[in-house]
Amino acid sequence: MKKAIIVGSGFGGLSAAIRLQAKGFQVTILEKNEQVGGHANQLIKDGYTFDLGPSLITAPDIIRDIFNSAGKKMEDYLDLIYLDPFYRIFFHDGSKIDYTADSEAMKEQLTRFNPNDAKNYDAFMKYVREVYKAVIEDGLGSRPFMDAKSLFQFLPRALKLKAYKSTYGVVKQFFKDERSRFTFSFHPLFIGGSPFRSPAVYLMIPYLEKAGGVWFTKGGMYSLVKALQTVFLEIDGQIKTSAEVQEIRIENGRATGVVANDAFYEADIVISNAHFAHTYKDLIQPQARRKWTDKKVLNLDYSMSSFLIYMGARKQYTDQLLHHTLILSHRYKELVRDIFDRKILPDDYSMYLHAPTRTDPQMAPQGGDSLYLLIPVPNLAGDINWAEQKDIFADKVLKFIDEDFGLGDLREHLQVKEIFTPVDFATQRNNYLGSAWGVEPRLLQTANFRPHNRSEDIPNLYIVGASTHPGAGVPGVMLTAQATVNTIFTDFNM
Repeated sequence: MKKAIIVGSGFGGLSAAIRLQAKGFQVTILEKNEQVGGHANQLIKDGYTFDLGPSLITAPDIIRDIFNSAGKKMEDYLDLIYLDPFYRIFFHDGSKIDYTADSEAMKEQLTRFNPNDAKNYDAFMKYVREVYKAVIEDGLGSRPFMDAKSLFQFLPRALKLKAYKSTYGVVKQFFKDERSRFTFSFHPLFIGGSPFRSPAVYLMIPYLEKAGGVWFTKGGMYSLVKALQTVFLEIDGQIKTSAEVQEIRIENGRATGVVANDAFYEADIVISNAHFAHTYKDLIQPQARRKWTDKKVLNLDYSMSSFLIYMGARKQYTDQLLHHTLILSHRYKELVRDIFDRKILPDDYSMYLHAPTRTDPQMAPQGGDSLYLLIPVPNLAGDINWAEQKDIFADKVLKFIDEDFGLGDLREHLQVKEIFTPVDFATQRNNYLGSAWGVEPRLLQTANFRPHNRSEDIPNLYIVGASTHPGAGVPGVMLTAQATVNTIFTDFNM
């Protein structure tokens, strides 16, 4: 049996591990933390349960296919709960929209913004359906882009779809009201990208949600991690936790294995689910990297980071908060520029609030709320002293939530308050610049312009996760695993 070592146990690592183990490889996952999950880890404190990273499931068929590859049924391991509406968006002027798959409900709400926006909804969905068809149904998302030929084969279709334009640039052709434009263009922010420079290929996400729904799993997103872990162990995969990889050893231009906790693990192939920059810059000796030199790695554009507050409240805020709630500043483009380009901490902010107790009351003690608040912030390329700003910023945000947004007394009812900053992404998760999503999804960092699924320097080193093709987000990361595994099968004539 061929031996495969996987560095890291996020959704990319677990997905690749199951597919490889089921196909006859002997796979070992090495995870630096005490439990598996990577960014999708879990915190339990004082009876409150928090998902630390991803908070929703789209495209359940992509997940189902991973279980099927091991001869398993997803429904035997997961209890998926459909959310309707998907999320509520609050705008700075007090208006709101409940984002749903129901076309008539969406058009009725858009009419209040601009009657022509409602009329153009169907035309927009027809357009994004074609983008979705290319990426998901025709398999471009699970097919590696590793040479000019693969790009040129897709180029005519990309030009027809105007996939080279920015997400916002395409959306504004359909909608006039800025609230409508935000509603259909913000999705790149879910995967670490700016809507004003992420290519329109990412507009497949609105149709992905419409076609496949937005879901939650009973017990939280970590139940998906545990389900994948269970399947992997059932088919004789191996996992070693508290085993941080110190080096990917290269001899005669090939990976021979990895060193973790000063022990050597031999392998025929190595797959890294660690942050891309950490993989190349910290784990591989410079002399083994002709393309991905330190300079080349550092010169890539990396995504924004996040400021997160995990809150356990004695009280539930059912009147104000749905399961997923977006609360927006009056600024859109300039706020995004502050985060991505100026890399400053603005005085205003937009935020995402996750209240899983709306769907699964067991995520908190009886009568309480388990809340996760995420604010996009600059990565560590910005000059922000988070040691000084951490508590000041958190207090400012909570004051806004209570007084401006109108929760009123959240601060009084908090039993748990845990804060996670860009520095924590860097120190706890080895994310270069504290970038929460890795390589930024922009035009010249998309498809074969992204780091490849197979290393350009080392022929038996492979990459999965947010920084390779097709990109971030739970379905995106799982598709990176599929694209990478397909490459491995081709390389081994399987």
